[in-house]
Amino acid sequence: MNNPAALVVPRVQTAIASAFGNEFRETDPVIRPSQFADIQINAAMALAKKVGVPPREAAARIVAGLDLDGLCTSIEISGPGFINLTFDGTWIEELLNAEVAATAAGAETGRTAKPQRVVVDYSSPNVAKEMHVGHLRTTVVGDSLVRVLEALGHTVIRQNHIGDWGTPFGMLIEHWLEIGEDSPEAALLVEDPSAFYQAARAKFDNSADGEDGFATRARLRVVALQGGDAETFAVWERLVAQSKRYFNAIYRILGISLTDDHIAGESSYDAHLAQLCQELENSGIARVSDGALCTFPAGFIGRDDQPLPLIIRKSDGGYGYGTTDLATIRYRVRELQANRVLYVVGAPQNVHLRMVIATATDAGWLPDTVEATHVQIGNVLGEDGKILKSRSGAPVKLMALLEEAVDRARAVIDASRPELSDAERAVTARQVGIGAVKYADLATGHDTEYVFDFDRMLALTGNTGPYVQYAAARIRSILRKAWVLAAANFDGGTAGAGPGSAGPGGEGSGSEGSGSAAPAAIAVVEPAERALALHLLEYDAMLEKVGKFLEPHRLCGYLFELAQLFTAFYDQCPVLKAEAGVRESRLALCALVLRRLSGGLELLGIETPENM
Repeated sequence: MNNPAALVVPRVQTAIASAFGNEFRETDPVIRPSQFADIQINAAMALAKKVGVPPREAAARIVAGLDLDGLCTSIEISGPGFINLTFDGTWIEELLNAEVAATAAGAETGRTAKPQRVVVDYSSPNVAKEMHVGHLRTTVVGDSLVRVLEALGHTVIRQNHIGDWGTPFGMLIEHWLEIGEDSPEAALLVEDPSAFYQAARAKFDNSADGEDGFATRARLRVVALQGGDAETFAVWERLVAQSKRYFNAIYRILGISLTDDHIAGESSYDAHLAQLCQELENSGIARVSDGALCTFPAGFIGRDDQPLPLIIRKSDGGYGYGTTDLATIRYRVRELQANRVLYVVGAPQNVHLRMVIATATDAGWLPDTVEATHVQIGNVLGEDGKILKSRSGAPVKLMALLEEAVDRARAVIDASRPELSDAERAVTARQVGIGAVKYADLATGHDTEYVFDFDRMLALTGNTGPYVQYAAARIRSILRKAWVLAAANFDGGTAGAGPGSAGPGGEGSGSEGSGSAAPAAIAVVEPAERALALHLLEYDAMLEKVGKFLEPHRLCGYLFELAQLFTAFYDQCPVLKAEAGVRESRLALCALVLRRLSGGLELLGIETPENM
C-alpha cells in the first residue's frame, strides 16, 4: 500500500511509545485531513488525559520522538495539540511512480492480507413476478460488493436466493396447465411476469368454492408439488426456467455478474427442512406454540410485551421464510465454509434476519468465527417522498425504468454528439443511462432512502455517474490526441517522439496504458498535481474500507472527488501544450487517473464510455 498517511502510522506509534511508554504503542494516531497541511494527527488530546499532561505538551513529546526524515518537510503543532504534517514532494513522487510501475507490470493493488470466503446473498427476485424498482438496490449494491471483495482478494460465493417454492406455486402451476404452454398468456411469463401472476391470482381470488373450483385445485397442486408429483414438478421447472430468462435479461441490461450457476432458491433446501425442525425441537431451542413450531430467541419482544416467535413450521405443517433462511445459513457455514455471510436485503427484514441469526447461533450452526451481516437496503422514493410507484399505484417495473433511462440518455447524446455514428450513440446512451441509475443508487448510503430523479441522475454536474464517466472519456480523448501528435512527430522524424513517448496509456500503447514502452516518470510540482497525486495514493485504503464497512458509496465519493481534482488539474496545468518532459509526466498522470476512474467504475458495475 502506497498511502502516505498509512505509511506514517507506525512511525507515529513508535513516537507515542517513546514518549509515554510501550503500553501506548497501539494507540490510534487519529489521522484526519488538515486545512493547514497534508494530514493532521489528533491523538495528543486523548493521550493527554490518560497521562495527565496538557495536550500541547503531549503533542510536543510525540513530535520530539517523531522520525519522519525523507517523508515530511514540515511538522508543526497547532491549536490545542494538533500535529500537522506536510509530506515531502519527492516522497510523493516515489510512491506514485512505484504505483505506476506496479500497475504497468500487472501487479494487483489493494489485496487484503487476510483473505476470507464470503457468501453474498443478493438480488433474490421471485419466480413468475416482475422485478420492480425495489429489486434495483439489492441487485446493484450486492453486485458492487462482490466485485470489491473479489478485487481485495477474497473468495466470493454469489447466492441468488430466488423465491421458487411455496403456496403461490400451486396457483401458478394450475393457471399454466389451464391456459396451455402455447397460449399467448403463457408468453407473459417472460414478457410481463406481473400480468401472468395477476391473472393467476385473479382466478384464485374469484374462484367459487367446491371441489372443482380453481382455488381448490391450486391448493391440491401445492400438495402435489411438495409430494414430488411428476407432472406438477415438470410444470414448476418450466415456470422457473422461463423466469430465469427474464431475470437474465434484466441482469444483462444492468451489467450484473449473477448467472444461473449462482441461483440457490428456496427449493434447494426443501429436503432438509423437516430434519432441521426436528433438530431444533430435540435440542429444546424450538417448541410448539399455538400449533406452530417456533423459536423464541432472546431479546425479541412483540407488541404485547411477549417473546417474539420465529415460526419454523406452520400449524398446517408447511414451512416459511424462517425455515429456509435457517437452512441457508447452516448450509453456507457447513458446506460453503463461509467466514462471512452477507445478506443484501431490504431494511424491513432486519428483525427477521436478526432472529434467524440468533437462532442459528443458539443451535451452534453459526460459530463466533463466522460473521453474518445484514446489509440493509433503504427504499427508493418518488418525488412525493413515498415509496416509488407507478401512476396506478403498482411498483414501478424495473425493465421499464431502465429503458426510460437509456431513452433519456440517448436524447442527450443525439443532441450533443451528432458526429458519432448511430451505433456509437446507442452504445454510449446505454452506458450513460444505465450507469446513471446505478451510480445514483450506489452513491447513497445503502441503508438510507433516496428520491429517484432522472434529471439529477443524468446531470453532468455534481456527484453523478455521467460526471465521473465524462472525466474518464475526457482523459481518453486527451490520450488519443497525444498519440496522434506523437505519431505525426515520429513520422516527421522528430527526435525523442514515437509511440512510447506519446503519453503512457494512450490509445496507441494499450487500452489503459499497458503498452510495451515504460511509463514516463511523474513529477509532482504544481499544487493541482500534488492534490491529484495524494488522492490517487488513497485508493487502496479507500477500497479496504469499502470491503470492511460494506459501503459502496465510499467508492462513489472517491471517484467523484478524483474527477473534480482532475478537472482542476487540467484547468491549471496544460498537458498537450506543455513543454517536452512536463508533457510526458502529465500524460502519465492522466493515464493513472483514467485507470483509477475506469477501474473504480468497473467495481461499481458501471462501464466507461469511449466518447461523451
